[in-house]
Parts: sequence; structure tokens; C-alpha cells
Amino acid sequence: MYVAVKGGEAAIANAHRLLADRRRGDRSVPALRLDQIVEQLALGVDRVMSEGSLYDRELAALAVVQARGDMIEAIFLVRAYRTTLPRFGYTRPVDTGAMQVERRVSATYKDLPGGQVLGPTFDYTHRLLDPELAAGADVEAPAQRPVEADAMPRVSAILAHEGLIEADGDMPRDHVPGDITREPLQFPMARDVRLQALSRGDEGFLLALGYSTQRGYARNHPFVGEIRIGEVELELEVPELPFAVPLGSIRVTECQMVNQFKGSAKAPPQFTRGYGLVFGQSERKAMAMALCDRALRASELGEDIVAAAQDEEFVISHSDNVQATGFVEHLKLPHYVDFQAELDLVRRMRAEYEARENEDKAEDKREAAE
Repeated sequence: MYVAVKGGEAAIANAHRLLADRRRGDRSVPALRLDQIVEQLALGVDRVMSEGSLYDRELAALAVVQARGDMIEAIFLVRAYRTTLPRFGYTRPVDTGAMQVERRVSATYKDLPGGQVLGPTFDYTHRLLDPELAAGADVEAPAQRPVEADAMPRVSAILAHEGLIEADGDMPRDHVPGDITREPLQFPMARDVRLQALSRGDEGFLLALGYSTQRGYARNHPFVGEIRIGEVELELEVPELPFAVPLGSIRVTECQMVNQFKGSAKAPPQFTRGYGLVFGQSERKAMAMALCDRALRASELGEDIVAAAQDEEFVISHSDNVQATGFVEHLKLPHYVDFQAELDLVRRMRAEYEARENEDKAEDKREAAE
């Protein structure tokens, strides 16, 4: 990561003051409060939390303000802050089947147990700018319908009942889940580690790769088995206690893709899975993650690797927007010595080229005179 900057102390201090001035903007306009950002720019806050690997809405809102709305800079700020926090332990695996669902849709079954719950979504809007929002018009509160998690079996469970989809797969009892926030990435990756990297990968990058798999750049024909958005409980096991301690709940988005699979010598024809899980409400990111997860299982399923989305090292190494930003933006830093060295080299090569050209012209003249 290239982040260090050296230069005149006074100039840097002035740059900081100018940045703060531009961040505040017109003083006649009221300053943004963090609660306004949390409540009214919630999807941007959710992205910062997810790709920043820290579930804290107020800190994510603060990062958005400090970064002047630059999402990747805000994500960078959150990641830098989280490295200062102590680690108390790991929660139990989250049971998304017990989610308090706010939105749940499936593209595979029209009438499924529990029904389709549209929830808050842009899917059915007309994509027309609403001038009433500019006028600060109030909106009517929606009718509330209690949703029981037990009444919503997973679509994958319906397919599994007929043996038409691969099993979820169980991890060995002695398996220790990886943690990419504390351990360096190593290839090839176990799927749990790869899913972590995808979960905090750049939404735009994963979206483009997921799109590529649908345009023929990988063997992928997906159906959205199910998308769920809602609250899930977190529990922490404390060695001194015989029971898990509830810590509270967080909002997540889960996507299970159902993909075709013709089978192999070891597996019968069946559907396979792609999985996505992210903080907050971000179904586009969860869907893109699920598409990439399925594409990256090519080797596991005996498929040929023919596209970028199936190349684990390519996808994971380039999906981290903080790493990518550091590497690209370091080009703004002084490279005077390197450039002068290359400038001198190009000048010498140019002089040698011109000398050869002159010799060739002189030779041509001699031959013409003879």
C-alpha cells in the first residue's frame, strides 16, 4: 500500500486546511449531521461498512463526510480505523435461516412458502427524478406486516428435498476459519477465505465480473434462488460461560444463486450454488458476489478455466479497492529520480537512432553517386 507523502510541511498543512474548507462547503448551508447520513444515505453507509469490514453505521457515516462522499476513500478510512480495535473473539456462525426478513424474493418459484416479500427496493420504480424530494415532501408510512422466519424455508432446501441441488457441504470439525483481516492472502484459497475477500471486494469490480459470466466469459447460467435482507442475531461464546452471549443484531443481505451443472464422473447432474453475504442492504453486491463465487468454483467442479472471472488470483488480487487505489494513486507521488533516469535513457536511445538514420542516409547517397 502506497500512502506515505513527503513534501513541504507548510504546503501540506495548507492542503489540509483547503480540503477542510471544501468539505464544509457554503457556510450558509447547514452542516450535515451523522444521523442524517445514517438514515437518508443508508445504502452508501452500508457499502462503506461492508467493504470497510466494520459494522458501525455512525463511523461509516463519519467516514463518508470526511471523504466528501468519495466511497473508496471512506472505505479506506474505516479499514484504517478498524486496525486499531482490539479483537475479543469470534461469534458463532450466523443463522440466516432465522433472519427477521424485511425483503425476500425468488426468481425460481413464483409461489413459495412464506411468499415473496418485496420490501424496500428500486426494482419497481420508474427511474424518474422526483421533484417532490427536492421540496422536502413527507412520505406516507408503509403498512407493517409481521414476518415469521420459520414460515420461509430456503429455496435451496426445496430443491435439496428432491436431491436436485448439491449439498451445502460441511467443514471439518477441526477447521479453523481464516481471517483475511489478520492473515496475508495465500493462493489457492479455501472457500471461506475467498468468500471473505469477495464480501469486502469492490462492488463495481465484482459487478463487472459477474456481468461477464452472463455474457459468455465463463460457464454460468444463473437463477436467483433467493435474496434475503433482514436482521440476524450475533452470539459470542465465552469460555467461562456454558451458553452463548447474545451481542445484538445486524442487517445483512444474502443471495443464493442456483446454477446449472451437467454433472461429472463423481457427481450426478444437479444444480450448484453461488453464495453472497454482505453487511446492510446491498443486493446488487450480494448477487455479483454470488456470481463470482460460482465462477471461482470451476476447478472444484472440474470445469475448464477459460475466463477472468474463474481465475482466483486475478479476481481476488484485483477486487480490493483500497489496495487498487493505493497502487494507482501512488503514481501521483514524486518519481523525479526514476523519470530522470528514463528520460536520460530515452535521450541516449534517440541519439543512437538518429545516428543510425544519418549513417543510412549517407550510405544511400554514396550508393546513388556511384
